[in-house]
Amino acid sequence: MDKQAMTDALVSAKAAKGLTWETMASDIGVSPVWLASACLGMNSSPADTAKKITDYLELGEDVAKALEAFPTKIWDQAVPTDPLIYRLYEVVGVYGETLKEVIQEKFGDGIMSAIDFSMEVDKVEDPKGDRVLLTLNGKFLPYKTW
Repeated sequence: MDKQAMTDALVSAKAAKGLTWETMASDIGVSPVWLASACLGMNSSPADTAKKITDYLELGEDVAKALEAFPTKIWDQAVPTDPLIYRLYEVVGVYGETLKEVIQEKFGDGIMSAIDFSMEVDKVEDPKGDRVLLTLNGKFLPYKTW
């Protein structure tokens, strides 16, 4: 089973059971963001966690093995048209250079890891309209000289 077929099976089972990533993650004992990413094929899962996920969704060993497989992290390079994803591209397009400047001013010449990394998505209630709070937490990796 490839990652796309795995994702189709996982997302279909999740929908059929009326589950949310939050509920599943809480029951399985993982982060909802990590769980969604693994189920969408962008991260691999340890074997024990893959079994928990597939047992929870009543899916077979073929799905568990696909969850364990190392992904090839490729995404569409075109600017997305989905409004939410487009807005994230817009944030990086407008503030990317600013973030780079501020991060490098605080830490030095380097990058934020997307490997030693975690992310949270929270809802902040506000009388003027609820807010989305994204927390990106990545280890700083300085560039070396040699």
